[in-house]
Amino acid sequence: MDVEVELSRIIINETSDQQVIVLKERHGERSFPIVIGIVEIFAIDRRLKGIKPPRPMTHDLLGGVIESLGVKIEKIVINELRNHTFYAMIHLKSNGQTVKVDSRPSDAIALGVASNTPIYVAEEIFEKTSQ
Repeated sequence: MDVEVELSRIIINETSDQQVIVLKERHGERSFPIVIGIVEIFAIDRRLKGIKPPRPMTHDLLGGVIESLGVKIEKIVINELRNHTFYAMIHLKSNGQTVKVDSRPSDAIALGVASNTPIYVAEEIFEKTSQ
């Protein structure tokens, strides 16, 4: 079963390459951090704030390609935690069909935050991160 979550915090540390986002249950108390890269955290932060760079950055480019093809990001599912690495799937909807694309959670979230895409986490990940 997948649990809907929200991006509850982004923690930017400009002196480190490792940044942190915290995902929290939308209708609950559980949460967990994910360590991501500095490029991805700045993309998430910029897109949350609606800041548009003079030229498209990578996440902006991919978002623009998806939109111009008439495809919608339906949801993001963080579906696996293996060897301390999180895995995600981006669910894209086009012409009534859903296509799932493998992604790093940070890239999926950076794409999804600009369009308020719902984020889900597999229940087993909450079980693994609470141990």
